[in-house]
Amino acid sequence: MLNGLQPWHLIIVLVVLVLLFGAKRLPDAARSIGKSMKIFKAETKSMQDSDEPATEPEARQLPRATAQPKTTDQQVTDLQRQLDELKKQQGSSADQPQKHVG
Repeated sequence: MLNGLQPWHLIIVLVVLVLLFGAKRLPDAARSIGKSMKIFKAETKSMQDSDEPATEPEARQLPRATAQPKTTDQQVTDLQRQLDELKKQQGSSADQPQKHVG
C-alpha cells in the first residue's frame, strides 16, 4: 500500500540528516537554502516582469532637480559649517569621562 509519506518516514529522514551532517550544521544549511529560494523567487519574478510588454515608457526615472546648483562658495560655506558642528560634537563628547578597559 502506497499512502504517501507517513509521520515516521519524516522522522527517519530527520534522523539520517542529523547523523550525516550533525546538529550544528543543519540550521546553517536551512538558512542558506532559504536564502537561495528567496533569490530564486526574486529572479524568476523579475524575469516574468521583463517578459511583459512595457505599457508605460520609462516609469522609473529619477526626479529632476528643482533647486539651482550651488556655487562653489556656497558649497565651501556649507561644508565648513558641517565641519564646525562635528568639531563641537566631538568636543562635547571629549569632556565626558571615558571608561578604560583593562
